[in-house]
Amino acid sequence: MTDDHVDSKRRRLLTIATTSVGLVGAAGLAVPFAGSLSPSEKAKAAGAPVEVDISKLESGQQLTVEWRGKPVWIIRRSPEILELLPSIDSRLSDPNSEAGQQPLYAQNGFRSIKDEILVLVGICTHLGCSPKYQPEIGPVEFDNDWKGGFLCACHGSKFDLAGRVFSGVPAPTNLVVPPHQYLTDDVLIIGDDGGVA
Repeated sequence: MTDDHVDSKRRRLLTIATTSVGLVGAAGLAVPFAGSLSPSEKAKAAGAPVEVDISKLESGQQLTVEWRGKPVWIIRRSPEILELLPSIDSRLSDPNSEAGQQPLYAQNGFRSIKDEILVLVGICTHLGCSPKYQPEIGPVEFDNDWKGGFLCACHGSKFDLAGRVFSGVPAPTNLVVPPHQYLTDDVLIIGDDGGVA
């Protein structure tokens, strides 16, 4: 004889238990899968965009982050510096940034999206040394009319506070401006400009 009686309580318990085990298993698989979608440290070093909070960056301060294994400088320039930059154009090799060392949106007198924020790859275009930030204004050992900028002590190349190279130094071109964009007023992405040329 067959028993056609179905124990609905037992069936409900088995359904709940099976569903629970399935959900736990799916969650267990989803966590490593979601983690695999984030760029690895190796990918970040290879060029993944870097997000930087610049909210605490004060006038005259320099912040250095790493992108593609290179130092990237972020500097908040004062209104005084912005006023001084055009006054040294005659001393520069490429004052109008005509060489392709920056995206088109940074091909302006300040070489930036926002006038006060400068973003540069901190590597000299001569032999790859890292120039030193020299923000002081006034006579210095290497320049009697210094308006602030960068000095590459290795071979004497000088750059202003827009990363433009001085005439008569070994460096052939301005410092590189990397692709970048602002997510908000205080958050900068280096390595991704959102497709803007």
